[in-house]
Amino acid sequence: MGANHSAESSALEALAKLRGAPCPAFSPGEVWLVGAGPGDPGLLTLDALAAILQADVILYDALVNSTLLDRAREDAEKVFVGKRGGQPSTSQETINELLLKSAARGKRVLRLKSGDPFLFARGGEEMLALAAAGIPCRVIPGITSGLAALACAAIPATLRKVNQAVVLATGHAADEQEASNWVEFAKRGVPIVFYMGLRNLQSILTKLIDGGIPATLPAAVIASATLPEQDIVVSTLSDLPAEASAAHLHGPAVVVVGEIVRVRSDLLKLASDLQNRAAAGITPELLCVDC
Repeated sequence: MGANHSAESSALEALAKLRGAPCPAFSPGEVWLVGAGPGDPGLLTLDALAAILQADVILYDALVNSTLLDRAREDAEKVFVGKRGGQPSTSQETINELLLKSAARGKRVLRLKSGDPFLFARGGEEMLALAAAGIPCRVIPGITSGLAALACAAIPATLRKVNQAVVLATGHAADEQEASNWVEFAKRGVPIVFYMGLRNLQSILTKLIDGGIPATLPAAVIASATLPEQDIVVSTLSDLPAEASAAHLHGPAVVVVGEIVRVRSDLLKLASDLQNRAAAGITPELLCVDC
């Protein structure tokens, strides 16, 4: 126990130097809702790592990178409460109950979620349950997978003269009203990023086409974003389902629809040209891109 405490203190001191201030103190009886980021451990925030180091109990999701749990104390209790589409999952009521009971035992309880805890992660529901029970709670934001996936795929979320907004939507089964909203956004040139969209890819894109969106609109699937096995398929609304199936993509995956997808090829060509010039010993010129 003494060695664990010493290692924890040393790690927290190192984090405090990086952040320029002491790490937030994780008090007994508190619950922290923490975003673990999109998958790559390097994209974890300093405060999220500080939470992992201090936690007595960690309730973690299916998409949390397992290497993050290795940073926890040896005596920390780790409880899997993941949810995956089509598979047996822990109910939200059970998760809320575990949070409340662990905090009531005087434990420092970490609810570790992939991405950001307040974006399609039910963090708001959990915080409401904690507030109703009078349990102190802190939220540590995380990098959301939708925006991280776009960046890793060289697809800018926003680009001047292309779009002034971007929509983040869930790709789970949608009713007709939601599909109508997607169509209206797409007609206005607003790109849509669908989380958890691979399973219903055909349905999503068909609804857009049926709503009047051109079948030739660029679209892409980004699977396992930020991880070594990341895979990307770029196509059009009409062809993407077949091409994604042929590529044998697996979730987690993000689907993006809109003109911003077209920019990817220009950025990759520019990067390739710069690499070729560097390999040839040509000093790159100063580039000015009006974006």
